Amino acid sequence: MPMRKNKIRELLNADKPTVGTRLHSTWPSTVEIVGHSGMFDYVEFVAEYAPYDLYSLDNFCRAVELFDMSAMIKVDQASSDYIAQRAIGAGFQSVLFADPRNVEEAKACVRAVRAETPEDGGVHGAATRRFVYRSGGYGGGPDYVEALRDVVVVLMIEKKGAVDSLEEILGVKGVDMVQWGPTDFSISIGRPGAGKTPEVKAVERQVIETALRVGVPPRAECNSADEMKYYLDLGVRHFCVGIDVVILGNWMRSTGEEVRKQLEGI
Repeated sequence: MPMRKNKIRELLNADKPTVGTRLHSTWPSTVEIVGHSGMFDYVEFVAEYAPYDLYSLDNFCRAVELFDMSAMIKVDQASSDYIAQRAIGAGFQSVLFADPRNVEEAKACVRAVRAETPEDGGVHGAATRRFVYRSGGYGGGPDYVEALRDVVVVLMIEKKGAVDSLEEILGVKGVDMVQWGPTDFSISIGRPGAGKTPEVKAVERQVIETALRVGVPPRAECNSADEMKYYLDLGVRHFCVGIDVVILGNWMRSTGEEVRKQLEGI
C-alpha cells in the first residue's frame, strides 16, 4: 500500500484554499468531532502549548486518518528537530515551527523535515515509525523520501528579527507557508499586549503583502468566519479558524452569565 496522501500538500500544489482548526487536546474523540463535521482540510495540534506524549501523537493521527484530512503540529523551537521528526513518524503531514528569528533558523526548520539526501539536504534519516507501516517498509526507500518532501513546512513570523529578515526567510527553499504571530512580535519589540494596535497591524499587513508578492502563501488564524474578510481582501487563501480552549472559554463565560441572570433574586 502506498504512503498516505497529504491533503494539505495536494491543495497547495493545486493552488486551492486550505482550512484547518486547532486543538490543545490530543483526545482522539475530539479529532473525530472535527472530522465528522466534514468542514476541515486538516486539524492542528498546538503542541507548543499543550501537554502530550509520543503515544498521544500516534493516536491523534490514527483519528485524523479516519477522515479525508491531514494533521499539522505546532512545535516549540527548543526541541523542534526531535518533536518534528517524531510527529512526522506518527503521521503528521505538516509542521508549524514557532519562533524562527533569522534565515539560518528558517533553514534549520526545513532541514529537520527533509530527508538526508544530497538532493534534499535535510537531516531526517531512516526511521521505522508508524507512517511507514502502510507501505510495508522499514523506512528509507524512495516513497519515504518523497513523503518527507511532501511534508508542509510552515514558519511563524512572530519575532522582530524574522520581520527584519523576512525576504531572506521567504527565499529559503522548502518554506511552504508563513503565519503571523502578533502576540510574540509585540513582546519582541518591547510592547507586550499591543498585538491589535495600528502599529502592529501595519507590520502584519506588510508581512502578508510581502509573502504574497514573493509567492509564499500566508496563513491567517481567525476565531470566526467573520474575521476572515479582512484577510480575504488582502489576498490570503489559507486559514485556521477556531481553537478548542477559546471556544470552551467563550461558551462558559457567555452561557454562565445568562445562567446567573436567570438566578438573580433567588
